[in-house]
Parts: sequence; C-alpha cells; structure tokens
Amino acid sequence: MEIAESRTGPRISDQRTRAAYFVSDSTGITAETLGSALLANFPGVTFQRHTIPFVDTAAGAQNVILEIQRAARDGGEPIVFATVKSAAILREFDATGAVVIDLLGGHLRELEAALGSTASEQLGQYHGVGDLERYFARMRAVEYAIEHDDGQSMRALDIADVIIIAPSRCGKTPTTMYLALQYGLLVANYPLTDDDFPSDGLPATVSRYVDKCFGLTTTPLRLSQVRHERRPSSTYSSLAQCTLELRRAEDLYRRNRVPFLNSSTKSVEEMSAVIMQSMRLRS
Repeated sequence: MEIAESRTGPRISDQRTRAAYFVSDSTGITAETLGSALLANFPGVTFQRHTIPFVDTAAGAQNVILEIQRAARDGGEPIVFATVKSAAILREFDATGAVVIDLLGGHLRELEAALGSTASEQLGQYHGVGDLERYFARMRAVEYAIEHDDGQSMRALDIADVIIIAPSRCGKTPTTMYLALQYGLLVANYPLTDDDFPSDGLPATVSRYVDKCFGLTTTPLRLSQVRHERRPSSTYSSLAQCTLELRRAEDLYRRNRVPFLNSSTKSVEEMSAVIMQSMRLRS
C-alpha cells in the first residue's frame, strides 16, 4: 500500500477497490469471519472477496498464488487473510505482491509459550467434528429448527430454548437457523398473521411459553421492499399493510412483555447475539 506523507500525517493513496482473499487449509470460515471483521472498519473501500479453502499443499498454494498475482497486476495490492498452519506453505505467498496477514501464527506462538506445549500439526481442527457431543447437539438443533420453521409444528415446544415470533419476512428463519447451527440452540419460530391480532394475548399455540418468546420487527418500508420481491403489487407487500402489521406486532410484544428488536439494520449475527443476551442463553 502506498502512503504519501503530508503536513497532516500519512495519507493512504486513493485505492477504492481492492481484492481480498481468505485463504485456509481448512474450510475458510475462520479466515473469512476474522478477515471480514477487520475489513468492516474500512467502509470507504470496496473489496472483491474470494474465499479459497483447503489450501494444504504447496501445489494447491501455487494455483492460488497465480490468481493473486493476476489481481496484483490489475492494480492495488491484494490483501490475503490466511489461516494456514504450515509455515512453508504460508511462505509461498511472499512473492505474490500481496499484503499477507497471518491470522493464526502469532497467536499460536503466544499460546505455545503460555501453555508450554506445541500446537498440533493436524489440519482443520477448528471446524472439524471435534467434540462429538457438541457436534450432534448442533445437528439435532438444525433438525428441530427445520421442523419448527414458520409454525409448521407445535410438537415439543416445551423444550425450545427460544421461540421467535414476528410478522412474515422479518428475519425469523435465518436467525433461527444461525442460532441452531452456530450454538446448538433449540429454536422455533412462529409467524404473526392477521388472525393473531384481535386478541390482546399471544397466539394460543405459543402463549403457554411466553417466557421463551422473542419478537422481531423492522421498518414498514424495508418490510414492503422484501415482501415485494416475493409478491409484487399485492396487499401483502403494500406499505399500508406492512405498517399495520408491524404496529400490531409491537403492541402485542409490549402488552405481553416480550422482548423484541428491530432487524432492519442488523445482521443475523448481531440479532442472534442480542437474542442470546436478552434470553440469558450464553454459556
């Protein structure tokens, strides 16, 4: 990256589009997650993102290096976020013309020193099966989420960790699946419809589990836009209908003391974190 000195201090040259590579000897999830968290601090730069998993041999690295070198020739140093344990493979990237950020190396060395032990050379342990009990718990949670998506089943709601309630298209399903897959939580979700609003109480199917309920809302304009993609020019997607449903839902939440949040500007990860904290589900 070129830095020009000025009277006000260093100034980064105007490179508004950069190639960003998430390179891993395993699934690439860790590299992408950590790298994206760092890139989020630079909203003025557009990143062309490439996730490349299972780079666990020198030959495999060479294929990636050729791609990175092509990106470097197109202008602007590519940025490589790497979670590759092998120092030899990682060194292969030194000649790419990219900025290489090793997301594991320094921290592994620190842990080795602190624990008086050498890190395992086995690849992909972070996202491997690992603890079988936890792995199968996540798989059971995913099955539970699928069965209980959009109020399809009312079976075994008593064992749910949380029941997400909201009008259609407010983000119930992706949040449910994320909590199940990432944390192994048993999550059901239930859609609020016009039939649920004449009463002051929660719908009968979930009213017994009010302490497990968490509500989602959004803005009328955002909800209308999302619904329009599904059913354009319909009453369902009209701004008036969306405004009415959201107002009724929020009134319902308040009357029954159901915690809720606005999903319009939040990612699934952020919503899940709020739900877990609010419902005291963090381990």
